[in-house]
Amino acid sequence: MRSLEAAREVCEQFHPGLVSALKELTFAERETPGSPVIDLFRAHEGVGLLVPENHGGAGADLVQAVQVMRALGSLSPSLAAAATMHHFTAATLYALAPTEGRLTGAQIDLLKSVVPDRKIMASGWAEGRTEQNILAPAVKATPVEGGYLLNGSKKPCSLSGSMDVLTASIAVPGKTGELELAMALIPAASAGITTHPFWGNDVLAAAESEEVRLSEVFISEDLVIRTTDEDPERIEALQLAGFVWFELLISAGYVGAASALVEKVLERGRGSAGERAQLAIKVESAYGLLEGAARGVLDGVDGEEAVASALVARYGAQQLIADSTAAALELLGGLDFIVSADSARLATGVRPLAFHPPSRASASEALVEYFTGGPLVLS
Repeated sequence: MRSLEAAREVCEQFHPGLVSALKELTFAERETPGSPVIDLFRAHEGVGLLVPENHGGAGADLVQAVQVMRALGSLSPSLAAAATMHHFTAATLYALAPTEGRLTGAQIDLLKSVVPDRKIMASGWAEGRTEQNILAPAVKATPVEGGYLLNGSKKPCSLSGSMDVLTASIAVPGKTGELELAMALIPAASAGITTHPFWGNDVLAAAESEEVRLSEVFISEDLVIRTTDEDPERIEALQLAGFVWFELLISAGYVGAASALVEKVLERGRGSAGERAQLAIKVESAYGLLEGAARGVLDGVDGEEAVASALVARYGAQQLIADSTAAALELLGGLDFIVSADSARLATGVRPLAFHPPSRASASEALVEYFTGGPLVLS
């Protein structure tokens, strides 16, 4: 499949040898608990994709990142889901680094160590909690001398077994006593951090999406990113950027999985030319939506417009890949289904996109309000 091969070439450009290393494993080996895919990601310069060149990274832009995630999703949906958590965290944090005063010396030192030490960053924002505000803190912070004690849990937390740093949204007291949102950069080796079984599904089983608990975990003040009088929009900017990066990168991974299944149909010549073309058109359209939104961001689209664009692309891609994978599985036929679970797992592997917040239903009113001239208010 021409466009999928192009995405794999971009992946090879940034992560030499990763595609071939993944292909040396069977699909089942890539997708089972304890799979080496995250170790391979770390070993093949995976952590530096979105790290700026002046911090030792590859400095990929959003369009290139979407292409890489499509390639990874076609080979290991689990790895694509896990890598998204590191990448969108990296993209948002490093965006603060160029502006003097937005990060402390300790925060900058941590970011400078990511590439040389091949550190993986997991995300402990509020993503994944049923009936909760997607931007609300999942971890509680109690002020103590020199910092905070953190208590709470993140479930699921991808990269739970491989993370070196856990980023978590926390609520900290402001100058007036009211709680305000902040981000903590927590070394994963900190006392009080434990991992517990949570993920019970075979789909995306290699993403290490277990529960991470924090019990009286101390984090120093200089590893907490928060707003200041001089920079009152720091956290809001971090949230908006992270939201856009997350939606586009996670969606690209799932589009990659759908593309791999359609690629099988094309290679085997299943169905009529019209049926095969229709499948390809759907996955190409899904990817086109994501790339278009990514190019918009590169061209300067930001704020609510960028968030709305990312959500439109995500929901459009979500429907297109659901339709195309169902049809592709049918065209591949019963024998393919019987002799190997790979195609069925790819088809099932695209479904979790519907479960990443915000769900299509929960965002509908906000999008309608935005489409008709109002603000975009997600909750």
